[in-house]
Amino acid sequence: MKLTRNEKNWILYDVGNSAFTLLIATIMPIYFKYLTVTAGGLSEVDYLAYWGYAASIATILVVFLGPVFGTLADTKDYKKPIFTAFVALGAVGCIALGLAAQWLVFMIIFIIAKVGYSASLVFYDSMLSDVTTEERMDHVSSQGYAWGYIGSCIPFVICLFIVLNADSWGLSTTTYMAISFVITAAWWVIFTLPLLRSYKQKHYVEKQPHAFAEAFRRIGRTFRNIRKEKRIFVFLLAFFFYIDGVYTIIDMATAYGSALGLDDTGLLLALLVTQIVAFPCAILFGKLAQKYSSDRLITICIVAYLCIALFAITLAHQWQFWVLAVCVGMFQGGIQALSRSYFTKIIPSSQSGEYFGLLDICGKGASFMGTTIVSAVSQLTGSMSLGVGMIAILFVIGIFLFRYSVRLNRNAASE
Repeated sequence: MKLTRNEKNWILYDVGNSAFTLLIATIMPIYFKYLTVTAGGLSEVDYLAYWGYAASIATILVVFLGPVFGTLADTKDYKKPIFTAFVALGAVGCIALGLAAQWLVFMIIFIIAKVGYSASLVFYDSMLSDVTTEERMDHVSSQGYAWGYIGSCIPFVICLFIVLNADSWGLSTTTYMAISFVITAAWWVIFTLPLLRSYKQKHYVEKQPHAFAEAFRRIGRTFRNIRKEKRIFVFLLAFFFYIDGVYTIIDMATAYGSALGLDDTGLLLALLVTQIVAFPCAILFGKLAQKYSSDRLITICIVAYLCIALFAITLAHQWQFWVLAVCVGMFQGGIQALSRSYFTKIIPSSQSGEYFGLLDICGKGASFMGTTIVSAVSQLTGSMSLGVGMIAILFVIGIFLFRYSVRLNRNAASE
């Protein structure tokens, strides 16, 4: 299935922004540990908790910003400039992280950078209906995640090479991390440019006077309407629970392994393997979606993640983290890509921005809940494994709600 120019440029943004995602999941938590534990004198448990709280705060901000700007972006010619603004915020914030030598300052800048990154994805996801057709959405969405995984490995390997050779080159920790942040931001911006040049907003609502106030009114109408669209509402509720575990595992994996005392280099290499495994698996799920229903494949992914969460409770040795990394790689792309394309199919195309803003509330709201639960339970009980184990409950709820939403969608289609 040959990709069009617009589809390729849309996919390239995944290649660009995924470098920041991988940095957050790998090197950045280890550097934050250096700032908090080694330089700041905090405990291992507090380090894990503060990292989780930072991710949670960024998430809360996007939960409030996403729907407003997403609704505003559905207005004709608004989507690209708002998307560009958030990309710029994320990239500049990424570079600024290299200037922070104190853990609290670093945490504040990280929150700003992550808000820019996460908010940009609201508009990027909603662009899918503009760059391809409904029949090709599963394939294109899967290709985005697949090439994002493998593409992000290039700047990561460069950064990892610098980190591992920093001592022999006489580079301080803050210096080699500053270089890594610049490389990541540059990669992100370069692979955003093709999309900015070619993207045209095909589905939109006409401009209205007082566009910002109108965005709030449209959000209100959307909330009222979505209660009538029970199939969309239940899917959003299901997504809220099952994506919670996915995002929490992505955000906390390296921090969790590092807090358990596992070797930092081993953790980074294991997560590099996650990206490499995720590349063919994401493409595979896209191909399977041409033969099997995407709802069946999403269900398989949720069950797999439930097993991964239960396995994470027993994590104590390096080899177990490697197994965890491979398993996450197998299903990470599938559950994200198919959820994105499945949602695109059941919502109105002209309101994709505001609906993806609501999806972001569920996704980011769940991530906030997941990271906060892990952080709070870890601090209250003194057991990091017990905190991570709480994620499994949310996958169970997600499975039941998702299957119910599928049944509602099929009933609506047959009417």
